[in-house]
Amino acid sequence: MGYWQGYRLRLRRRRILWRSFRSRHALSVVADRTRTIGKSDILLFATLRNEGPRLPWFLDYYRKLGVRHFLFVDNASTDGSDSYLAAQPDVSIWRTEASYRAARFGMDWIGWLQIRHGHGHWCLVVDVDEFLVYPFCDTRPLPALTEWLDMGGIRSFPAMILDMYPKGPVDAHPYLPGQDPFEQACWFDAGNYTARRNERFGNLWIQGGPRARVFFSDAPDRAPALNKIPLVKWNRRYSYVGSTHMLLPRGLNLVYEEWGGERSSGCLLHAKFLSDFPAKAEEEMRRREHYHDSIEYRAYADRAAGPTDLWCVWSERYLNWRQLEILGLMSKGGWT
Repeated sequence: MGYWQGYRLRLRRRRILWRSFRSRHALSVVADRTRTIGKSDILLFATLRNEGPRLPWFLDYYRKLGVRHFLFVDNASTDGSDSYLAAQPDVSIWRTEASYRAARFGMDWIGWLQIRHGHGHWCLVVDVDEFLVYPFCDTRPLPALTEWLDMGGIRSFPAMILDMYPKGPVDAHPYLPGQDPFEQACWFDAGNYTARRNERFGNLWIQGGPRARVFFSDAPDRAPALNKIPLVKWNRRYSYVGSTHMLLPRGLNLVYEEWGGERSSGCLLHAKFLSDFPAKAEEEMRRREHYHDSIEYRAYADRAAGPTDLWCVWSERYLNWRQLEILGLMSKGGWT
């Protein structure tokens, strides 16, 4: 990378950090318990809107993994999500009525909270329908993973989004609050993924899965990106560029081996395709608060007008992280 390109990326990072700093004025405190955060606590950051039924399982899942404090931004929920979260002893929550899109799809708000509270901590940034699995996650909690990453001087940990779905129409069975979403959405695409290197930022750009196969079958190159770097040893000078797909400084994106071999990686099991999916797709298509004038949600809404069955004869039923490693969707790398 040339000097001029590096200079422009540094300027971009500074602009993003300034945007995040300014966005603090859009946030109002609902419950602030950040004084209880311990020096070595793993923190989770997320934005949400009307996700009440998903929250009990989400919190339970990440508490069991070892997250010690949750920092949420509620973007004008009307279903009581903010009240539910405010009652949780390990949660701090802020609320905003501002535009999700104008805040870089919520990343300005998250950026400010990371500047203020994330410095020096391992920080996990996920959506409330994303569930991290990583090597040995069934026997080793997140602090074991982050300790190993610290020992190796590794500052960022990648995970590919793995879209999960049921067999049959996605709205055939209602999803109940507190239910394990993968009791229903237990299937995934084992193949049909493409990856290419983003020359500007150095990250891998991954596409495919059922969203490319079903919703973007005519233009798979426009399908949503599946690459994320959700777990980072945060520094207040860092910034996410596009959602959690890539970071600045650029070196944080080099989470793969270029000359053979493998680095450790995980997957984010994506529980988007549950019974509330058609209604959510329709709402988000009307709001137009997502990327590229909500092209993704317009594709969802068009397909969701009728029965949406993502299952096919090549679908594979999820078993555990070892299955994903065998399929080459994640790797334990040098962690044994």
